[in-house]
Amino acid sequence: MESEKGTVSVVLVEETLNLARRGGLDTGPLLEAAGIAPAVLASPRSRITSEQYGTLWNGIARAMDDEFFGQDSHPMRSGGFIAMTRTALTAQTGGRALASAVGFMRLVLDDIFVRVSAKDKSVRLEFVHSKHKQAPSMFAYATYFLLVYGLVCWLVGNRISVLRACFQCSEPAAVDEYKLLFCEDMTFGQDTTYVDLTDDFIDLPVVQTKNSVKAFLRDAPGNFIVKYRNPDSLAARVRRLLRENPAEQWPSSSELAKHFRLSEATMRRRLRTEGQTYLSIKDHVRRDFAIGALQGSDRPIGLIAQELGFAEPSAFYRAFQKWTGLRPSDYRSEKHKLAK
Repeated sequence: MESEKGTVSVVLVEETLNLARRGGLDTGPLLEAAGIAPAVLASPRSRITSEQYGTLWNGIARAMDDEFFGQDSHPMRSGGFIAMTRTALTAQTGGRALASAVGFMRLVLDDIFVRVSAKDKSVRLEFVHSKHKQAPSMFAYATYFLLVYGLVCWLVGNRISVLRACFQCSEPAAVDEYKLLFCEDMTFGQDTTYVDLTDDFIDLPVVQTKNSVKAFLRDAPGNFIVKYRNPDSLAARVRRLLRENPAEQWPSSSELAKHFRLSEATMRRRLRTEGQTYLSIKDHVRRDFAIGALQGSDRPIGLIAQELGFAEPSAFYRAFQKWTGLRPSDYRSEKHKLAK
């Protein structure tokens, strides 16, 4: 099976679109430009590809002339992220790059900023917001975090591990998506908002250069939501293993446990604590591959079903409807309509 780049829940897509609507935008052309069919938005279980979400993200930012999507009383004008990237690129280490990025955001935004502190082999990003304003939403925190964190990860050439995240806002509907971005240890409705990172990036050298920045800026920051997802959980390691192999070669539960040098009972227990089972992970990998294949190719649906290990196309149709609430043809037919 070819490697996929991940998908994004339509629940998170709707949060993004609601900000665009609040800013007075007609979202129809933005969705069309991203190749997102209206039928896909109709099901809360549906998902879109990371490329589609990145296109939508960047399209809204340009249309609003605000890369923070109107979530602060002072807009982050188009080009702001480029300027922040070029400024942070002059830093020598990851720690200095973080300080540069946070400092830049402090100059741009009025209602929210971050204090950086070090403690117990971790780096804390504490979010502070104006007392005269309503506390930020989860999406606002995530937008800020994506811009700063994704940039620093790229600059040092590594995903920085997130230890824990604590938020003043209530638990969002798309909490599972946010856990992929931050970490499993997330709490809500707290008195303060902070994100703790491991401190092993502080002294890492900045490895990017002016020569690599152009390709980076072509897809950033919209691709960050998938690119820097938490890779450290057992479920993430299982997903990577499955993506690297054809479906017919996927290991049995006992073989998988042996691969990770765990007993089968221990593996099941660890996956269960992460809210997963081996069966659910296999379903999710198949789902994401199917969505990417339907959106990004003209291969017959029967062939896609075969590549995913389904003996009959009808079994794939039933599984796809269970995953997304839609038929495979809903993705494909609408895509072709948009292309005309």
